[in-house]
Amino acid sequence: MKNSIVPYLVKRFLRFDNEQPFIFLSALLAFLGISLGVMVLLIAMALMNGFDKEFKKKLTIMNYPLTIIPKFYGAVNENLLIDLENKFPTLSFSPYVQSAVMSRSGTKLEGGYIFGVNMKDEGKVNSVVNKAIQKSDIGKFDVLIGKSLKDEFNLYTDDKLMYIFTHVEPGGLSITPKIKRFQVKGIFDSGLSAYDKAYSYTTLSSLQAILNMPSNQYDGIHIFSSVPHADILKIKAELPMNVTIKGWWEDNMNFFAALELEKASLFIVLMLIILIAAINIVSSLLMTVMNRRSEIALLLSLGATPIEIKKVFLYLGIVIGIGGILSGIVFGMSGLWVLSTFDIISLPKDVYPTTTLPLDLSIKDFLLIVFGAFVIVIASAYYPAKKASEVDILTVLRNE
Repeated sequence: MKNSIVPYLVKRFLRFDNEQPFIFLSALLAFLGISLGVMVLLIAMALMNGFDKEFKKKLTIMNYPLTIIPKFYGAVNENLLIDLENKFPTLSFSPYVQSAVMSRSGTKLEGGYIFGVNMKDEGKVNSVVNKAIQKSDIGKFDVLIGKSLKDEFNLYTDDKLMYIFTHVEPGGLSITPKIKRFQVKGIFDSGLSAYDKAYSYTTLSSLQAILNMPSNQYDGIHIFSSVPHADILKIKAELPMNVTIKGWWEDNMNFFAALELEKASLFIVLMLIILIAAINIVSSLLMTVMNRRSEIALLLSLGATPIEIKKVFLYLGIVIGIGGILSGIVFGMSGLWVLSTFDIISLPKDVYPTTTLPLDLSIKDFLLIVFGAFVIVIASAYYPAKKASEVDILTVLRNE
């Protein structure tokens, strides 16, 4: 009898009571609130992770996993490149020369950088450039430009584009900037409009000739690595004193720190939805306790223990809460499937790195959401359960 009284009473108290419909309504609101909170949290965390992953992917490509640069003044030479290629045959290297420039078309000007690279080597370290050069043949004084710059200047393949270099050269009694017209031979699209507008690529020999650099001297070396955080330490140990190496993340630390802070803040704010819903569990159970005081007192007088009474109301809150959590998981996963399958929301590509919603729900976030919701449910059910077990039998039976 004692073993069956707890589940029996839980089922009985969960039923709709015609005399006290507000108790059932309060429990239903708690169920819906927890379900909604879990669903929103799952979708929000998946969106945050998706954007974070998408930004990292795009920035890794355009900022390059690893880059070797001079520590002070000077240049990286061909001997260093050959030495690194021999010591790290599994990595891809692409030497480059770069210059800050102003691109001009008609009356429009746009600032940025032009890179002189070996297109074949650059294609191995930059998948965006590699995709673009498959459709183009970049020769001397040809240029590969971004889609945003193409749209800004309304350029087409084989059009001429003027670059004004920041390097200057003497001209009589004054100095004048170097100016060179390049022929547009290809368009790349990284998905990041700032990079598509600022970056241009030409051949290594073209830029070395314009900047009067020897053919065996570079401004740096781009490196592709699938595990840059590990390889940066290995490469750093092999570098001479006059050069250093940096990872793509070093230029974006503040940006991703801000994303992590935003994600944590969003998690806390949305968890408050579940906390507010849990207040309905507290009110619902307290109303049930007050409404069932005579029954509780009678059960205690007939031999039911306070622990059993506490279990009844604790399980009652857990059933409502767990039901809401499971329902929220089902709705959340369904929402993620719909958003990832159908192009319901289209994002502006000039603002975001993708036009469709990137979704990536990690196991860690999923477990954290479920565990956090479960803890809130247990905490909200404990107080009413404790109050139910402390009902004074004599006082209740005397008065009722």
